[in-house]
Amino acid sequence: MTVFGKKLSAAITALILTATSFWSFAGAGVSADEIPDDPNDGIVTASELKTDLLNEEHPDCPSISAASYVLYDANSGAILLGKDYDVQKEPASMTKVMTVLLALERLELTDIVTISHDMAEAMDNITKDYVKLGLQEGEEISVKDLVYASVLKSANDASLALGMFMGGTEADFCQMMNAKASEIGCTNTHFSSAFGLSTPDNVTTPYDMALILNEAVTKTNYSEISKTLNYTINATNKYSSERDITNGNRFVSTTEFNYEYYIGGKTGFTNTAGHTLCAAAKKNNRTLVGCVFNATDANVRYSDLIKLFEYGYSTFTTVEITENEFMPLIDEATMQIKDLLSDTNLYLSNQRLVLNNYITTTSTRAQLGSTNRIDLSQAMIDTSKEQQTLEIPLCKVYSDKTYLIGTLVIEIEKKAGVVEVNPEKKTNLTSVRSLLVTFAVLSGLILLLVIVLLIFRARIIKRRRDEVTKRANML
Repeated sequence: MTVFGKKLSAAITALILTATSFWSFAGAGVSADEIPDDPNDGIVTASELKTDLLNEEHPDCPSISAASYVLYDANSGAILLGKDYDVQKEPASMTKVMTVLLALERLELTDIVTISHDMAEAMDNITKDYVKLGLQEGEEISVKDLVYASVLKSANDASLALGMFMGGTEADFCQMMNAKASEIGCTNTHFSSAFGLSTPDNVTTPYDMALILNEAVTKTNYSEISKTLNYTINATNKYSSERDITNGNRFVSTTEFNYEYYIGGKTGFTNTAGHTLCAAAKKNNRTLVGCVFNATDANVRYSDLIKLFEYGYSTFTTVEITENEFMPLIDEATMQIKDLLSDTNLYLSNQRLVLNNYITTTSTRAQLGSTNRIDLSQAMIDTSKEQQTLEIPLCKVYSDKTYLIGTLVIEIEKKAGVVEVNPEKKTNLTSVRSLLVTFAVLSGLILLLVIVLLIFRARIIKRRRDEVTKRANML
């Protein structure tokens, strides 16, 4: 092959490669520049955030004696540690957290409850070895007194009085309890007692109990009540002397188990439920909730929870997610979309950001830092639709894990007054113009190739003629 032929071949190859590259771009999804080539091995989706940390190895995890337990991060909703956390068990007197929660939501502390005949009769049926305040038929007592007696003394008749005062009957009140449990996200809870009677159908789980306690300490003044050491019930129309109550919770009443970050909880015990305990702690504006069921003894349940809290605060970090950190990425993404829509009959009519407020990960992972990512690769626009919505994922990327932490919602509408004739089928974010340009480029390349070949042929013919003429002259 001549030097000219070699140069021609190289030029044609380069042109074909250029055309191929252009075609690949035209047919691919448009993505933000910030998207890395390697998006990690997998993305932790929003539904997986709750239990993702349970799938990781934590070799220094504390040994917990309880048959089942959970450590729950109230800020992010993540379960940090757990064993049989979704298995139903009897909560015993932890049931009273729900009763008091409803009382604090629905009643005024100054309301007066008169112990009716039905209440007194139901109280007589409470097993003798269950703790009671000693309420009598016709006694008039405040909601505040009944609440403090329920939480501090774990008085079963006080909780029953509150329940029947709100529901009319204990059974009707239990329907209110179950409705509230469902409202706050409990899926494995069924209450059949207002105070925690030992029965197979009064059940919950460590996880559900954590949700109930968190609701109480964050939405009411349950925390203030449960941290009170002593409380006095004044004399009533049926009880001539004061009744002094001391908090039976050892987080409050002892120095051995005093925990500086404790913000509220409730103990429980029956022969079938064993020793139970739920507690919440708050440190650096981060709330953790722990629950243990069927601990080996009354003291161990406190040390179990303290170990869980200490491990939770030292091993895991809860990261706040803000809109501002994603705004540069969002601005660029919307600019790209608007630019691509500029040659269509569509426009970006609205956008909104849906973000998780917090995510929880290991402290070690968080210390290595993270980057934010917005992924346009799966965004598809249908030019034939009057209205459509794109949901674009927002991610926080660590060295070994990527969390899906929100969505950029883009709403696209057809411009007013535009009548589309012969609408195009679904495309991705590249416009129809890109396809036309691609076709034009390929046609131009083919034409150029033909011209080059004709020039090359003409030169060969001319060279042959010159050679013939030269030989003729020599003769």
